[in-house]
Amino acid sequence: MSAPFHEYGRPRRVAGGIRARSARGPIGESWWARRFLAVLESFALGTRLTRGRSYARAGQVLDLTIAPGVVTATVQGSRARPYQVRIGLAPFPAQTWERIETQLAAQAFFSARLLAGDLPPELEQLCVDVGAPLFPAALGELTQRCDCPDAAVPCKHLAAVFYLLAEAFDADPFELLHWRGRRRAELLERLRALRTPDPADRATAGAATPASGGAAPDPGAAGAECATANPAAVPEPLGAPAPGSPGPAGRAVAPAGLPAGPLAEADRFWHAPVPLPDRRPPTLATEADLLLRQLAPPGRDLGGPGLLRRLRPAYERFGAAGS
Repeated sequence: MSAPFHEYGRPRRVAGGIRARSARGPIGESWWARRFLAVLESFALGTRLTRGRSYARAGQVLDLTIAPGVVTATVQGSRARPYQVRIGLAPFPAQTWERIETQLAAQAFFSARLLAGDLPPELEQLCVDVGAPLFPAALGELTQRCDCPDAAVPCKHLAAVFYLLAEAFDADPFELLHWRGRRRAELLERLRALRTPDPADRATAGAATPASGGAAPDPGAAGAECATANPAAVPEPLGAPAPGSPGPAGRAVAPAGLPAGPLAEADRFWHAPVPLPDRRPPTLATEADLLLRQLAPPGRDLGGPGLLRRLRPAYERFGAAGS
């Protein structure tokens, strides 16, 4: 029979664990990481959640893996065998992701920010609008499992993983979307595909230009048609082309079916999703370690995830020196 929980001593020291970057104060630098922790604290987990902060800063979490719908981790406690931790959050269905991607692709604002490795705050409201909140709306949406003897949920081991999960979102915001069911490469590829004109549209546009070896449109007839509509607008041609010869280089049939209203009313792609402040800076501010956050974690032969943590201060110093 196992001993009561309070009889276990201090956690065993480990080497090579994942240590929180924040040595003191709040954990989480980006809006999405802080929002994630704020949502957890809103579930009345504040005091229980903070018990794991010392575990996170001491490097007691040995590994952490994010996959669609589930986060798994191994946490070293006071027992010889590390505890297995599992945090579940239902990924969005494929149809929901299609609605989200359609909305993202319709705005250059979102595409630019995502390609820069950033999550705009407006993304949270966009997900709410399509009926798929980015963050859990209730405690029941999270499944929390730890095989330690502590009956509290979350226990300190779960809480430590929550803190390091927030820092993982700090390092790569796409991990939050990955947890919800979309990998970075898949999402960006979907946005590129949605922003590319439909193949049928390209075929229709190409039909206006004669194929190689086909009959060319009669430029004289096109000129006569324009002259009939507005005789003063078309000068007298200098000479008619020989029958069957192609028209002047670069000449094509004018496109038809264009909207009658201004282009700004027909295409909302370049419009901001929400009204922008009057004094919004014209440039996009990025963090000094943007390149590190874009890259995948290095392999063990290059130092593993710890290499990024060691390089980040150098990038921050370089960024400060160049500003």
